[in-house]
Amino acid sequence: MTRFVIDAVALLELAQAGRPPHSGHLLVAPSAVRSQALEVLLARVNQGALPDDEALALHERMTELKIRLLGDRVSRRTAWDIARKSGWSSLRHAEYIAITRLQGDALVAGDEELAAAAAELVRLEPMEALFRP
Repeated sequence: MTRFVIDAVALLELAQAGRPPHSGHLLVAPSAVRSQALEVLLARVNQGALPDDEALALHERMTELKIRLLGDRVSRRTAWDIARKSGWSSLRHAEYIAITRLQGDALVAGDEELAAAAAELVRLEPMEALFRP
């Protein structure tokens, strides 16, 4: 079983795909991933890129996806250490990297900034990897 850590953008892309990941994979994410995905949806609605009803339908689909959510003391401390070592002023990217190091086999990052920050620190996989055996 491959454990993929997914970010908020990847979660939304998965919901938009309308199909579940391969049954041999486990999805893992920080506990805030659904709220972060909802923020992305709100921004798209506010920009006029997505109507309310479509955004709320995507929200429903993303809440139906089975994800192991993590926010324990060890992952938060590891995120802190990564952010400090990297000179970052936020823990957002560091949290995904920490969870990938501690509980994941690879990170699927739809957020380009997160992918760039994580590239040298953890294994990255494209969205398509979620559907392959």
